[in-house]
Formats: sequence, C-alpha cells, structure tokens
Amino acid sequence: MIPTRPLSSSAFPRLPAPITVSINLDALIRNFQQIRQAIDPSTKILAIIKADAYGHGAIPVARTLEHLGIFGFGVASVMEGIALREHNMHCPIVVMGPLLPEHLREIIRHQLTPVISRAEIFQQLMEQLSPRTTRFPIHLKVDTGLHRLGFETDQALSLLKAQTLSNSCVEIQGFLSHFADADNQDTTLTNLQIQQFLAFVDQAKQLGVHPPILHMANSAGILFHPTAHFGMVRPGLMLYGYAPRQENSPRKITLQPVMQAATYVAHLRSLQPGEIVGYNALFRTRRPSQIAVLPVGYTHGFPRHLTGVGHVLLKGEQAPIIGKICMDMMMVDVTDIPHPTVGEEVILLGKQGAREITAEDHAGWLQTIPYEVLCGIGGKANRIYLPHTPGSSPSET
Repeated sequence: MIPTRPLSSSAFPRLPAPITVSINLDALIRNFQQIRQAIDPSTKILAIIKADAYGHGAIPVARTLEHLGIFGFGVASVMEGIALREHNMHCPIVVMGPLLPEHLREIIRHQLTPVISRAEIFQQLMEQLSPRTTRFPIHLKVDTGLHRLGFETDQALSLLKAQTLSNSCVEIQGFLSHFADADNQDTTLTNLQIQQFLAFVDQAKQLGVHPPILHMANSAGILFHPTAHFGMVRPGLMLYGYAPRQENSPRKITLQPVMQAATYVAHLRSLQPGEIVGYNALFRTRRPSQIAVLPVGYTHGFPRHLTGVGHVLLKGEQAPIIGKICMDMMMVDVTDIPHPTVGEEVILLGKQGAREITAEDHAGWLQTIPYEVLCGIGGKANRIYLPHTPGSSPSET
C-alpha cells in the first residue's frame, strides 16, 4: 500500500480556492458578550462547539472563547473532546452525545465530563474509576419530553438512591435536560418540560443529591425562557450570529453572523434565447443571456434544491441560480449585472454592497434550518480567520 496524506490548503498558498469561508472572530466575541449581558451574572455559560463549531472551526472558536469567562465547552463526541484537549484546552469539556463502553477509558484519560444517560454506562464508568481518591465529575441527563437521550425520571431517581448508599468515586456535578420545542411561540410543551425537570430536581434533593449545576436552556431557551436559565446555559447557534426564531426576538439581543462565504466567476457564457443551461435541460433561456459559472456545488454545501430559488451576489446585485447545481459548479444568470468579469468575487453567504445573504435566507430556500446551512458550507471549506494575528496560521483546512 502506498502511504498517502491529504493535501492542505498551505500546499498551494497562491492558488484561489473554489470557496473561501471567512470567520469573523470579533463578531463571535460580540455575540458572546450579548449572551453574557442577557443572563444573570452568576449564570455559567457552556459554549456549544460540536460539529466543528457548526462549521466555524472548533479549535479557533474555542481559543477565542476560552478567555471570556466561560465554564467550558459542550461537544457531541469523545473525539471532539480529545481534539480540544490535544490543543491545550484545560477547562471542562462536557461530552453530550451518546456513549459506549469503549469511550470510557478515553473519557477518563483526557479528563472529559460525560453526560450519563444510561445506567449501564454509569456502572461501567464506576468500575473503571475504582479505586480512585478524587471524585470524577459527571452530568446526569433526564428526559423531559424530547425522547432522545436521558433517563426517565423514575430511572434517574433509582440510580440516585443507589448512589447515596455508597462512597462513590463519581461526583454528580450537574443535572440537565434538553428542550424539544423551545423556539415555538406556543410555550405549552416547553413549560411542561421545565416543570418536569424542576420536579425531578426537588425529588433528588430529598434524596440528598444537590448538584451545583442545573442546565437546560439552549439558544432558544436563553432567548425565550428565562425561567429555564438555572445555573448554566448552553448557547450554540447564537454564538454564530443567528437566533433560533426571528419573530418576537428580544431587541436587546443583537447578533452578527460570524461566517461569510465567497467564490469567484470562473467562466462567462453568452447564450441566445431557447438555449439550455445545465443537466436535464432544467433551465432554458428566454432572452439573450449572460451566464456565469462558479466553481462551487453541492460538495461545498450548496444543495441542488437551491436551483431556481436561491441567488448569489455579484457587484452587490442578486444573480439567480439557474440550471441544476453540479457537484463542483453552479451557474447563475448575470444578464442584468453590468460588465461581469472572470475572477470577480461572488458572495455566497454574507454582505456585498447594500445586500446580504444570510444562513436564514438559505434555510428558507431549502426549507431547513440555519444550523444545517452553516455546517454544510463551513464543514469542508478553506477557512480564513479574521482578524488575523501575527504569528498564527490565517487559515485552516
């Protein structure tokens, strides 16, 4: 077998990338400060940077946030937590995704804080920790309605009863639950979840279990359900500049998108009326037209469903996406844009002139949510971090 390794963007430093994603770290800091001002000063913040910080790059985002007074970072997997430790992140790292017995050794080795949702994992963690002089922190998750991860209330209470009967090598540092519908204007389900969670906490106290941290509020919980802030909140989408629901959002929260994505005009075509553009003859010109080919496609996070509904920005004007989006190319109609040129910058996500394309725009076109848009666009792109500080690498593949 011939050994190979992937080429990084630094291998071709002077070549234009098909897509360049710019991450504005100043905007990230401002968003964090907005969150900090919206909650009680004593409330801790667990910054959610799973999925490579929603496509923004977990390591640069973590390095930016770690000095801002956060409690720690929330990740989805043990591998994400290990990556942070290997980049010298020393604050608590809470692993919120599902766990298997094979994960436990690395959790202990890298001092990660597991969220426990199954009694079997709890028992196996205890066995691997014993004998141990210092207590290992864990968080216990209770299912209050999402029906994904977490103990049923009676199961969690049974576990706590057994826990109080022995000198355990674990410390239950926190109780948590997860909202199912916190961005809905109808708050019935959310209020029911809060009540159920607080009832469990009261029952746990009667058993003598008083964890120092309670947490339930995601970004929507922070914005719309202040009674659920408890001792810690878990902002994710808000950090990256978007509210889970735009209507009736509190005006005191002003968020700025952190990600911008750009490409360039790679080719220009002049077509006569009646000529087709792209696969399957999906689009046919109705007038003399000028078409620009862009070197991005669904492999870069721009699904074929954007065809006919989405647009890009060129010279500050909207250029509609036409024809079927290809794996690594898309076509846009630039007939009404004066003097487009090959090599000219095209904005896929962000501002150009007086216009802006947001992840919410993409989500509307695709009938999805901004989370999916950000992860899709930022996940595999050449990311540039702004402001660039001397002595650090300006980009990450």
